[in-house]
Amino acid sequence: MSAYLNNADRLKARFFEWKRGLGIAQSLLLALAYACLTGLMAQTSFYFPWTPVPVTGQTFAVLLGAVLLGRWGGTSQVIYTAAGIAGVPWFAGWKGGLAAIAGPTGGYLIGFIFAAFFVGYFFEKYKWSRSYIGLAALMLFANFVFVYGFGLAQLYAWMFAVKGSSIGLQYLLSMGFLPFAMGDILKILAAVAVAKAALPKETGGSE
Repeated sequence: MSAYLNNADRLKARFFEWKRGLGIAQSLLLALAYACLTGLMAQTSFYFPWTPVPVTGQTFAVLLGAVLLGRWGGTSQVIYTAAGIAGVPWFAGWKGGLAAIAGPTGGYLIGFIFAAFFVGYFFEKYKWSRSYIGLAALMLFANFVFVYGFGLAQLYAWMFAVKGSSIGLQYLLSMGFLPFAMGDILKILAAVAVAKAALPKETGGSE
């Protein structure tokens, strides 16, 4: 068993070492491949009857990608969002185009970009972020500050445009936050568990 674990750790270390040695073109291809995975995870979606915001698997994919790809995880989300705007139908519900990003969920997509860059940067630079608690705190912060910050701001603007009047905070949260918060926590904990299983004992970085 000890030999098996040591071999597995060496394989994981080789992956991260291989990733660090990639050139720009190769890293872009890896980011594109992960953007495709994000698009697939976006299709695991369903809607509550009172909100236009779907539950998807994207939170898991975005934050895990930030660990596996580092800052290139953020690039993968730029590719995903830009290609979706250009018409690739891989947003939730197989949607694409400018209307999808300008709609009620566009802010969450922008938030994914910032969250992925944020987690990727800290993961690559600081060793404390690779402990279970450190990684969970990093992902929770990125999700609830960046994803929901941008998501709720655009949802509010979209609701204002649709209704022609402002809406209250409680109503906004019931549409774009409260139904999803617990599920996001579970997805983040799952992403942390998978990330920790994928990480070698040492992946570089400072304290």
